[in-house]
Amino acid sequence: MTESQVIMYGADWCGDCIRSKRVLDEIGVPYAYVNLVETPEAADTAEQISGRKNIPVVVMPDGSHLVEPTDSELRSSLESNGLL
Repeated sequence: MTESQVIMYGADWCGDCIRSKRVLDEIGVPYAYVNLVETPEAADTAEQISGRKNIPVVVMPDGSHLVEPTDSELRSSLESNGLL
C-alpha cells in the first residue's frame, strides 16, 4: 500500500462494503482492500482512523476518510482527491 492510493477497510459480508467496492471498481480507481475477516488485527487500525467500529472505512490519498459513505459521497471525495 502506498500513501497515494485509496485504502478501504471492509468485510465481504458487509453490504455497504460491497457497494463501495463496486463504485471503486466501476470507476476504475486503484485501491488497496484490507479484508477485516482475513486480517482482523487491521480492525483496530480502521477504528483508530475513524473513531468508530462501522465499516467500510475508506481512506483517501489526502488523509481524509469516509465511514459507510453513500455512492455520491464516495464519488465526491474521489473527485476532490483528483481521482475522477
